[in-house]
Amino acid sequence: MKNYIFVLLYLLIIILSGCSNNGMSGEKPPKAFLEIGNNKYETTLGTYCWTTGNNGECVDTAGPVELLEGKKPIEVKPGEKIAFVMDYEPKPNEFHVTQINNNEETEVFVRDNRFSVPTQKGIYYYSYGVWWMDEKEEHLSHGDAFYAFVLEVK
Repeated sequence: MKNYIFVLLYLLIIILSGCSNNGMSGEKPPKAFLEIGNNKYETTLGTYCWTTGNNGECVDTAGPVELLEGKKPIEVKPGEKIAFVMDYEPKPNEFHVTQINNNEETEVFVRDNRFSVPTQKGIYYYSYGVWWMDEKEEHLSHGDAFYAFVLEVK
């Protein structure tokens, strides 16, 4: 539920701020990947608002659990380190990660684009929300995206 509130607030900000030429490229947000050991895994793009030149688009999707229904979880070891990777410039300058397990949402501590998976076995869904906030004008977003992925701690 918290993610939807964030999305609605940023949608309102984008609508009120209008579109501008902001240096963003592509028709939608870039792909985001997880780096686990020597392996790279693509995340699933969910809800986003993206502005390129004078064109803006907002897309609303289901939350991570529903969005990833039927998708095989990425198997990880307890406490394993995971890195977020995005081959895109400019990099998002704000982010928010939520873990969902047994219908409970927990904020995840991320440092240097890395976090540790839980030590308890189970299936964990994640929402990785990123924002490209204006460097000069407070509360002005040039784009945002929520990426979903599911991990199974074995």
